[in-house]
Amino acid sequence: MPLQSDASPVDLPHEAVGIFSTWYKAAMTDRRIDDANAMALATADETGLPSCRMVLLKSFDARGFVFYTNLGSRKGCDLQANPRAALCFHWSPLGRQVRIEGGVTGVTPQEADSYFASRPRSSQIGAWASRQSQRLESPSILLSRIASRTVQFAAQPVPRPDFWSGYRVRPDRVEFWSEGSFRIHHRRVFALSADDGWQSLELFP
Repeated sequence: MPLQSDASPVDLPHEAVGIFSTWYKAAMTDRRIDDANAMALATADETGLPSCRMVLLKSFDARGFVFYTNLGSRKGCDLQANPRAALCFHWSPLGRQVRIEGGVTGVTPQEADSYFASRPRSSQIGAWASRQSQRLESPSILLSRIASRTVQFAAQPVPRPDFWSGYRVRPDRVEFWSEGSFRIHHRRVFALSADDGWQSLELFP
């Protein structure tokens, strides 16, 4: 089941959202950058064992940063046991990086339904067919599962599986990194404190 508890209820400051929006738009429109919405996602299981992979950002606002997955995947199991995550965007041609850390919550069923409906039909079928992160005995098994689901949903829209949904990383720390000459980089952090709320800090490179 997707997470529902709100681990970080204080929205990201407008200034931080504005900076990210500007940087993200620049990356999305830069022809030198492929998959500008790709981000490294780091999770850890109940023992603290870390795991990292690339996923795609699907939406963001002051509440946080959203991605979607099979809830039974390794990342989904990690987040169920340990609902915190870290994200990293690296846009090398722009000399920019954004690091995000925070608690993780599940998106609403309505959000998940809306995004799933926007996906290509082949991706919707694939979501039903894949037992993500579980052992695959033979590629033919996956092809058979895809064929079976294709027949099952042939005459109807593909519904969202109950084991597929989204997560929102609700930041309590966001760092904006800009490349400088001679490794004199610029680092600005927005950090959430239980006592003082959001603070904006400059860091040594």
